[in-house]
Amino acid sequence: MLTIRDLKKTVGGRTLFESASLQVNYGERVALVGPNGAGKSTLFSLILKTDAPDAGVIERDEWTMVGYLPQESEPAGGESVMDVATGRAVELPALEKQLHELEKAGAVEGAEYAEAHAKHEALSDPRVDAKAKKMLGGLGYREADFTRPAREMSGGWVMRAHLARLLVMEPDLLLLDEPTNHLDLLSLLWLQDYLKTYSGAVLLISHDRQFMDEIVGTVHEIADRKLVEYAGNYSDFLRQREERYEQQIAAYKNQQKEIAALREFYDRFRSVASKASQAMSKLKQIERMELVEKPLPPRKPFRFQIPEPPRGGSRAITLEGVHMAYGAHKVYEGLDLTVERGERTVLVGPNGAGKSTLLKILAGVVQFQKGERKPGHNAKLGYFSQHRSDTLDAEKTVLEEVLAAAPLLREDDVRGILGSFLFRKEEIYKKTAVLSGGEKSRLNLIKFLVDPPNLLLMDEPTTHLDIHTVESLILALGSYQGSLVFISHDVHFIRKLATKVIHVRAGKLHPYPGGYDYYLEKSGIGEDARVALTAG
Repeated sequence: MLTIRDLKKTVGGRTLFESASLQVNYGERVALVGPNGAGKSTLFSLILKTDAPDAGVIERDEWTMVGYLPQESEPAGGESVMDVATGRAVELPALEKQLHELEKAGAVEGAEYAEAHAKHEALSDPRVDAKAKKMLGGLGYREADFTRPAREMSGGWVMRAHLARLLVMEPDLLLLDEPTNHLDLLSLLWLQDYLKTYSGAVLLISHDRQFMDEIVGTVHEIADRKLVEYAGNYSDFLRQREERYEQQIAAYKNQQKEIAALREFYDRFRSVASKASQAMSKLKQIERMELVEKPLPPRKPFRFQIPEPPRGGSRAITLEGVHMAYGAHKVYEGLDLTVERGERTVLVGPNGAGKSTLLKILAGVVQFQKGERKPGHNAKLGYFSQHRSDTLDAEKTVLEEVLAAAPLLREDDVRGILGSFLFRKEEIYKKTAVLSGGEKSRLNLIKFLVDPPNLLLMDEPTTHLDIHTVESLILALGSYQGSLVFISHDVHFIRKLATKVIHVRAGKLHPYPGGYDYYLEKSGIGEDARVALTAG
């Protein structure tokens, strides 16, 4: 279906790929992994022919229809959600124009025409509306939203509509770039189950370890400018990569010992007339060797200890009888909640249920209309929002910002922490004013970790982090001594940290006094996702 051979690609003077090869067969589920900047999205652009390789071959079977979900979508116009999901707004008119131009040019025999025609047929199917509604429902849309203008929805919801359109088309090869970024837990479980039985092949980039464990059967890692193949899911890949490194380092050490012994013989006997020729043969033996390069060790999660926060009371915070509304929209009526010291609570539920609003109420950053908010004794609260950047001093560098937050930390320790959260070398000297949204989010996260509150409120803390950095965060929070309330759709992150789950639904809180698996068992949410998958 897709074959890449001897690929070379250099971007901005940096070689991303050199003699790299990859193959995706029909029906396969393949993950593409590697650190940020390794070239994952670049490889997608090469497959899609929006960029060209410097050398090598990228071949797709002539009749292969490819569907692509980027991380970000184009801004929505006046089209409805259904128009996006069925392709009526943009996709169909563009395909009709493309087909007309190809027909006019007499180019109706090639792969480009075949793919455009297949996509046009898929979106012209009489069942397209029914299929689109099924996909939108699985991805968390309510029926009342189908006719709403897409521009009224957030970027995340628009991305779901674009994903629904791809699933309606059923491409032979799905290219998915971080498909879980904008999904809540239920829609993520639905997509996970859907892709398990999807008839086509899937090539995906994801930082969601659990998602990859559930779906993929092959992993290709970008390492040393090559694409290294591993059979199995992400956890299998981690184990096999460690074994591969051990084998490579053993081979390297054995060869170095052999070289040392040959060189010692040469040095010892080169001046001895009776053994000079034998000594020279040892030297030539070294020269003929195909040298084994010393392998780089697999990247490990960075370990650092979060300082112990000030000890708070037995109750971290309490809400009593809280009424919260945005205009006519009532979010909560008579809400009661107590967070006990040391609890690690995850808030789950569909997007729009009020999870982020609840965190803001706990943090004291929104005004509610009625009720009481009572922080516990000696409470020190920290609120981490994905969109929060107003706590940064625009004139300070990244390094100065963290040193100011934790003056007792040594600069070398701060540099190590910054490096683990993807701030490398010269980047730590950038002014915070010029940071991207993702960089500001990561910097705020670091500031909380080096000067921790005793009640930490976190909204999607793993956004903008790669898998290794997520692991670093899990390790840090695992030893955190305060109380934690967080929102996440990263199942691996939830599994590792949550000791309590609160399902937020229709303005009500449904607590489950156990971890993620306890919640799944008692709530039946996994079964709900499967019901949604088979409905319609």
